[in-house]
Amino acid sequence: MIDDGRPLFLQIADSIADQIIDGDLPEDGQAPSTNDLARFYRINPATAAKGVNLLVDKGVLYKRRGIGMFVATGARDVLRAERSTALADRFLDPLLAEAARLGLSRQDVIDLINARS
Repeated sequence: MIDDGRPLFLQIADSIADQIIDGDLPEDGQAPSTNDLARFYRINPATAAKGVNLLVDKGVLYKRRGIGMFVATGARDVLRAERSTALADRFLDPLLAEAARLGLSRQDVIDLINARS
């Protein structure tokens, strides 16, 4: 992490989202503070806050005044749905377009997937 060429705040947001999806940060569990993130990744707290605020804007995290940030109820489902859509956009649409160019049927594509898994 913190080296893949994307802005740091996006990497921070993705890291927290990964922890939520993996179950390491459960719903209603406390998320790392921006200061903790800044210390851990050795970045400016404003950069960490920008990443956290992306998740707040999506309704994945919420703030309890004076206590910190917490994972919202349903956050895992929101993130999984978002990533499923991104997976389809990035991989399935091109796969289906190439299959159509090759004249492959739906079953041909399913058979290819089954042979690889």
